[in-house]
Amino acid sequence: MKAASPWDQRRPERELLLICLGGICLGVILVMGSLQGIGTPLGLANLLPFLLYALSLAGLHLTLVMAGFRGDQILVVAVAFLAGLGLLAQTRLGAFAPGGDASGLTDFAFVGGLGIMLALALGFMSGRYRTLAEGHWVWVWAGISLLLVLVVLVTGQRFRGAVFGAGFITPTELLKVSFVLFAAAYIDRQAKALGVWAFHGLIPPWRPLAPLVGVWVALVLLLLVQRDLGMVMMLGLILPILLTLGTGRWGYMGLGLGGAGLLGWLLLAVFQHGERRIQAWLAPFQDPTGDSWQVLQGLSGMYAGGLWGEGFGAGNPEYTPIAESDFIYAVIGEELGFVGTALVLAFFLILFLRGLQIAYRSRTNFGLLLASGLTTVLATQTILNIGGVTKFIPLTGITLPFISQGGSSLLTAFAILGLLLAISDGEARGTQTRAPRPASAKPAKRPRPAGAPAASPRPGHSDPPPPGQAPRLGRKRRGGAQAATSPDSSKDARD
Repeated sequence: MKAASPWDQRRPERELLLICLGGICLGVILVMGSLQGIGTPLGLANLLPFLLYALSLAGLHLTLVMAGFRGDQILVVAVAFLAGLGLLAQTRLGAFAPGGDASGLTDFAFVGGLGIMLALALGFMSGRYRTLAEGHWVWVWAGISLLLVLVVLVTGQRFRGAVFGAGFITPTELLKVSFVLFAAAYIDRQAKALGVWAFHGLIPPWRPLAPLVGVWVALVLLLLVQRDLGMVMMLGLILPILLTLGTGRWGYMGLGLGGAGLLGWLLLAVFQHGERRIQAWLAPFQDPTGDSWQVLQGLSGMYAGGLWGEGFGAGNPEYTPIAESDFIYAVIGEELGFVGTALVLAFFLILFLRGLQIAYRSRTNFGLLLASGLTTVLATQTILNIGGVTKFIPLTGITLPFISQGGSSLLTAFAILGLLLAISDGEARGTQTRAPRPASAKPAKRPRPAGAPAASPRPGHSDPPPPGQAPRLGRKRRGGAQAATSPDSSKDARD
């Protein structure tokens, strides 16, 4: 049977991308009509992002086809829809209009993001992602993680309570990738030692655990100095999840919960910044024009949206602080209503499920850990953003992946997707991967060659007696041999 060509294999992706592109085009018409209705001058600058968006999707699909890429197709479609919806929201907020809030190349960061995603997917396809854990790379990722935080802490500037790099970029966003690479590679190497708990399985192995926990503690302390609470919570979830997956020991999850409680107490007792956010979350109306202003304005906008929303251009997102970044979900709720927010959640859920499926189908332990860690990063970032906007959890300042105004966060999210796609492509054709054998498994018996005579039974008291003869009982010698045997059994043994 003739194998399908790459063009035919990726036909579902092509059809879904066309449907996605048609939906985004409909949204463009509605957005442009709403902008014209409120008197906003329209020009080529308003359409240029969407033209680049369509061309980028076409180039992405054709490149994957020509490269013979076998990776996940639904993942590409989900990211394309979320990125297109983000463009619609940013256009509605006037980011691409002359004199808009966005500036410079940040307006078109999604184009660079798609390029990064494609480069990583093709560069590490066919199992080449395993080179990221070989040799000394595990310690290179640890060093890069620490260096990123130290550089921002030394050269950055404080703004709105946090520390940013030059030009208000956040290089620590790359920590989401570098730390997951370090943790996945280290746990993959030390999985056997990390799974041996002492004292009836109650005490973890501190010697192999010390380097991993040491790097984690150093990163958390540096991030607390920067007041990057969102990144601290993200690292606090990633480490116990990867340890549990890599060793099968649920005790690491218990230690993670205990560490989370201790970290929460530390935030409340030592850092006034964290205490203010907790108070704004628990009692927002005590300071409605101060620390609680963002949450209350976002909730008011989503309440005004109702079920179907007020429509593009009919809302008032200008009253919501940081609407283009942290509170973009509130803008979607105000103008597209509950239906629009539910659609966003559905596509994020598809994205996370595909990521977990990629991890489950991975043929290497490192692929399992890496895909699980990267999916955990995206899921945690989404939950922290949407939970903070809806007042489910305190605000953390985390952006919504693929939808919030782009920059280092958007590029990092696309890099994560590129690695997930590379893992989903699988191993090279003909590559044999060795899976660990369970401890209870027994070695298989050597097969008997065809035509060979069956082995004769060993002589002893367990042999059935000849017909008409009573069984003879003999005493065993010290070596285990039978002291007395029947003549027939001796003859069989000589044969």
